[in-house]
Amino acid sequence: MDADLLFRVVDVTGVIANGLLGAAAARRHGYDIIGFFVLGGASALGGGLLRDMMLTRGFPVALTDPWYLSGAFGAAFIGYFFTFEHKWTHRLLVVADALSLGCWSATGASKGLTAGLGWFPAIFLGIVTAVCGGMIRDVLCKETPAIFGGKPLYATLAVVASTQMVLWQTYGHATIGMACAIILCTVFSLVARRRNWVLPTHAYDLASTARGRWPREQRFPRDRRRRTYRTVRPHPRTSDHGHHVDS
Repeated sequence: MDADLLFRVVDVTGVIANGLLGAAAARRHGYDIIGFFVLGGASALGGGLLRDMMLTRGFPVALTDPWYLSGAFGAAFIGYFFTFEHKWTHRLLVVADALSLGCWSATGASKGLTAGLGWFPAIFLGIVTAVCGGMIRDVLCKETPAIFGGKPLYATLAVVASTQMVLWQTYGHATIGMACAIILCTVFSLVARRRNWVLPTHAYDLASTARGRWPREQRFPRDRRRRTYRTVRPHPRTSDHGHHVDS
């Protein structure tokens, strides 16, 4: 199979998978069919739309490529009628999401370099393309975005995939960079879910650490900081004001 066609299939598969994930979020919150379309479209197309608006190089691809809109809204429509809560369908969605993570990270970084941007802006565009659709979906649901902590590695993998794509494309091997990004994100995303790999959720205080005082979160685990104090009751023969009470 031609490499460009393979990347195209992965790209559209990611759009459909994220449309279904948006529909699952709408079902979880009890939204109507409009909510399904909005969340499905935001989840599947939000990152790419934001990237193309930043680049300001013509119309966003989501508006010119019929597969994007039809894939996103078609998946949301299907998700309105089917739950996709079976173990195997859920696993397929997870795999498709992991594939799209690498593909979209590399695509965003590649478009940044092609537009004449430097390394860091290109890497930033790769991250935006990969994670902002899910962020917009979570914000619309009034939830804390999953990439802000406590969940398996996701945005971190987008950073790595975008960085290696910039390196490969700079030296004239964009196809290898795209393939490496997809493989890397797929493998490590699935392992991170399996092993529950997460980043530290407590911020460090270097000033206190330098003085030999560790932050409270590091000295005392969250589940051990609660202390139980014994309630001291007054003597039964003593009133609240300290006067002796006759028997």
